[in-house]
Amino acid sequence: MTSPTAMASEAAGSLIDELERLASHIGHARERIGRIIFGQQEVIDQSIITLLAGGHALLIGVPGLGKTRLVETLGAVFGLSEKRVQFTPDLMPADILGSEVLEESESGTRSFRFIEGPVFSQLLMADEINRASPRTQSALLQAMQERRVSVAGLYRQLPRPFHVLATQNPLEQEGTYPLPEAQLDRFLLQVDVGYPDADAERRMLIATTGTLEETPVQALSAADLQEAQRLVRRIPVGESVLEAILTLVRAGRPDSTTIQAVRDHVAWGPGPRASQALMLATRARALLDGRLAPSIDDVLALAGPVLRHRMALTFSARADGVTIDQIVRMLAEPLG
Repeated sequence: MTSPTAMASEAAGSLIDELERLASHIGHARERIGRIIFGQQEVIDQSIITLLAGGHALLIGVPGLGKTRLVETLGAVFGLSEKRVQFTPDLMPADILGSEVLEESESGTRSFRFIEGPVFSQLLMADEINRASPRTQSALLQAMQERRVSVAGLYRQLPRPFHVLATQNPLEQEGTYPLPEAQLDRFLLQVDVGYPDADAERRMLIATTGTLEETPVQALSAADLQEAQRLVRRIPVGESVLEAILTLVRAGRPDSTTIQAVRDHVAWGPGPRASQALMLATRARALLDGRLAPSIDDVLALAGPVLRHRMALTFSARADGVTIDQIVRMLAEPLG
């Protein structure tokens, strides 16, 4: 009879083999995305981390930085069915979810048929999400949280996996509706997309303005991604990393922290979903780097993307020029 210790050792060895094999495949996917998207390696990594953790991402950046192309490339490389919705003030929930239409057969029999909306995809790009009305945003909120939608009194399951990658322009605020806190909290990461450096922009110019432009090549399938998401949840997390996550998140709550700057400048802080997001994201980042367990460095690297959209400043703090990123760096400093 095999002893419990031997069984545990065998299970651990099997997990390590699976993680190493998966890390190799993800490394190929990462490389192929990098051939299409120039100078945005951190953005690429955070987007892949979002998919590996089974979450949604909010991409914030000015126009022309490749946010749409990034989502299309992710869909192609990971073998996901991808659809795009351009959000506008007159967009209705049915334009996203779908609707029932009345049809009449040749015999005269009438019946309703449901026509699926673009939300019935594995990767939904919500372009300029803050231009939609609160009513439409609330329809997407249910899909993001429950992976199902309610249409005509019936629940309809969405495809698996299901991810929303939403974009937002930080400059044009006229005609926009701020995302409610409940919806912001459903995004695993807020990914800030900046300008590429000079070398990356040079390579992009050469690669994208010639006669031949590289196209994305599939490296994984939707089933592979789902398997990766299951494995991410099995990656062990050390006690020091767990404590770092709890310390960081709880320190950002003005009603329970001892940090005076948080009490003075933060209106509301991150909830328990932030801790869950940080735990999953650190595991996914470790897998992306080919490591078998996350470290404090993963917590520090992901503190900003996880927390910056889950905290709000007071009016006086904004008037004094305080930023959320400054607060997050102050919270993370003791961990480093």
